[in-house]
Amino acid sequence: MAKHGCFPSVLLSLAVLFTAGLLGGRSHCYVEASEEDGLTVEYGRKVVGEFMTETGFYQSIMVNDNSPLVNFRSKYQDIQVHESSYYGKILVLDGVVQLTERDADSYNEMMAHIPMMAHSAPKRVLVVGGGDGMVLSEVLKHPMVEHVDHVDLDEGVINTCKEHFSWGKAWDDPRVTLHIADGAAFVRDAPAGSYDVIVQDSSDPSSWDENGQEVILPSSVLYSEYHLKNLVRALSPHGVFNFQAETFQLPSDLKGISEWRDMVLEVGFESAQYGSLTISSYPTGQIGFLLCKKCSKSGSSTEDVEHRFREMVQAGTGTTYYQPKLQKSSFDLPLWVEKSIYGEL
Repeated sequence: MAKHGCFPSVLLSLAVLFTAGLLGGRSHCYVEASEEDGLTVEYGRKVVGEFMTETGFYQSIMVNDNSPLVNFRSKYQDIQVHESSYYGKILVLDGVVQLTERDADSYNEMMAHIPMMAHSAPKRVLVVGGGDGMVLSEVLKHPMVEHVDHVDLDEGVINTCKEHFSWGKAWDDPRVTLHIADGAAFVRDAPAGSYDVIVQDSSDPSSWDENGQEVILPSSVLYSEYHLKNLVRALSPHGVFNFQAETFQLPSDLKGISEWRDMVLEVGFESAQYGSLTISSYPTGQIGFLLCKKCSKSGSSTEDVEHRFREMVQAGTGTTYYQPKLQKSSFDLPLWVEKSIYGEL
């Protein structure tokens, strides 16, 4: 869900740097941001955006004049749906962009298909978080799947996405059981060996306030050692776990990636690899995931992945971002990132 530690621009009262124009003819100027209907206004246009206090980076998306289409507060967070002429509908939680119709495929397809293809026969799957439903809809494209438990705390997000996004019928699949519950508690209480694949599409464990101070969020429990131990126990002997692991473009996130990898190896996973993807609507344009295996030698062959992918395409449930080549190449990282995560090569 919330995929990056940043400060939502709707709360800012400072001048922001706005970039306009095409490649080769860009103009840069400082624009005083104001607020209208909970949205930041730049150049007289409504935008949703985020300010990265750690790096000073700011990014925004212009939205249509009729935005927001949805604007209410659930028991847990502010929920908005905006609309952009380029990005389509945009889901925003607590001022942070979660996904857009334009590029939701990149993050959600990689979060789902990389771990599903990494298991040779994924029959029972658990999705923790991901209340927007797109990871769930991608998991269901695999015909081997017999049952999926989807656990999310905020029913308000689920009901909103059922109504406003094309994949909203995913919960109607008879293989799915939806649990409105705490994800950490659900995993804690799951019988040992319950799942072949677990995908955790959760909120960030921390964020930053307007003073540049780190704020620990309730979802931090999903990144704790105790929760990770429970995940190992809940997985079958050849089980695979994939979770949202931030961007390597922010120093604090890169440090966190290395720490999380060390932690998952300590609690019992035999391997943990950081994979990367590109997505233009997220600040820095890059985010990643940690693919963790209980048995490092288990998995699918290249031929098997390609065969299963062809079956999905032939069934009319293909992808637009994920392809079999990414099953390996997404783990090829810039040298400085590899050194930071894995140590000297």
